[in-house]
Amino acid sequence: MSSFIEIILIVLLMHEASECLKKINSRRREWVRPLYLSRDIDGLFVTSFDEMYKNDPEQFKTTVRMTKEVFDLLFGLVKERLIKYSYRPSISAEMRLFLTLNFLAHGGTQHLYATAYKMGRFTVNKIILETCKALWSELGSVYLSVPKRHEWKRISHDFNTIWNFGNCVGAIDGKHITLKCPSNSGSLFYSYKGTYSIVLLACCDANYTFTFIDIGAYGSQSDGGVLCNSGFGQRLFHDQLDLPEDDFLPDSNIKFPHYFVGDAAFPLKKNLMRPYPGLHLPPDRENFNKRLSRARRVIENAFGIMTARWRILLSSLQMQPSSAESIVKATVLLHNFLKLNDGSYCPPEYVDRYEGDNVLNGLWRQEISTPLRGTGRLMSNNATRSAFMLRDQLKSYVAAHPIN
Repeated sequence: MSSFIEIILIVLLMHEASECLKKINSRRREWVRPLYLSRDIDGLFVTSFDEMYKNDPEQFKTTVRMTKEVFDLLFGLVKERLIKYSYRPSISAEMRLFLTLNFLAHGGTQHLYATAYKMGRFTVNKIILETCKALWSELGSVYLSVPKRHEWKRISHDFNTIWNFGNCVGAIDGKHITLKCPSNSGSLFYSYKGTYSIVLLACCDANYTFTFIDIGAYGSQSDGGVLCNSGFGQRLFHDQLDLPEDDFLPDSNIKFPHYFVGDAAFPLKKNLMRPYPGLHLPPDRENFNKRLSRARRVIENAFGIMTARWRILLSSLQMQPSSAESIVKATVLLHNFLKLNDGSYCPPEYVDRYEGDNVLNGLWRQEISTPLRGTGRLMSNNATRSAFMLRDQLKSYVAAHPIN
């Protein structure tokens, strides 16, 4: 009797197992849409990559914003982080990088890329975010590290040589990165412009290369909070940036701090110079404001170049704030990487240049109307008497040293 019961139980278990296998096989058939089964035959990567790489370098560069030689260099640096090991056929590391660069360069919906590359939208989203994080992990410490003291000195020399502004070590600005309304966030990300955003605070050198970024402040954050609560602001105001000691302004006996330049959104501090406020200013203050604007324009151009090349930043990012941060960090990093490794990324005519007092707009302004939306005031302007005196001293120096 017991043997009979055991046989019945075995039969029942086998039937149960058979039903489970049927369900599993049914689900497996749904893992990949029929449209995507031919990805390795007629997907965009398979049909276009080799052809562009070998026979159409101009189109290749347009697609990923870099030459095939620079692409190979970048791929070699991040390849190990992009390789996936699985029992199922995995998407190649080269396709992952190509897809991500294509998305960052041109923007658009991830659904569009899913259809073109013949993979699920969730897969596309995962690949893009993983690749952006891999770029930051592998290259961030090399291409976007905070300068050391001797590097600040080099930047100061470049600002004096190129922009005739002595002891300046960087131009700083803040921009809004718009995104969709984050779930359960209330009004935290709701900015005064009526959109949801996070704030990108950035500093660059005299050659449009970013030297420091801070991203993630709420779009709704008060004017006084963005700079003060940022990593950059904390280090600047607590003398933790390893700036060089006070030094003589070029061709003078005036000892002066090393400083950053910003627009009227920034406060006046010992190491942060801003223009004189007002419209009808005396000639010496007007002249100072023009000279400061000349040096500060590099950060506006840096944002402009980056946004024109990586057009994902032109649209509202349809993702959570943490994902948007990864996207922005990757674009900043790629900007610096290409500035240093690809001379065609930013040719001379692509940026603003001067003929006397006249500004000739760079070509990036013809490609996009505005790089990124600016912020309001980034900190309350409670300047000290010594800061006012320093600005007046720099104003007198500028007046005595006109541009040749």
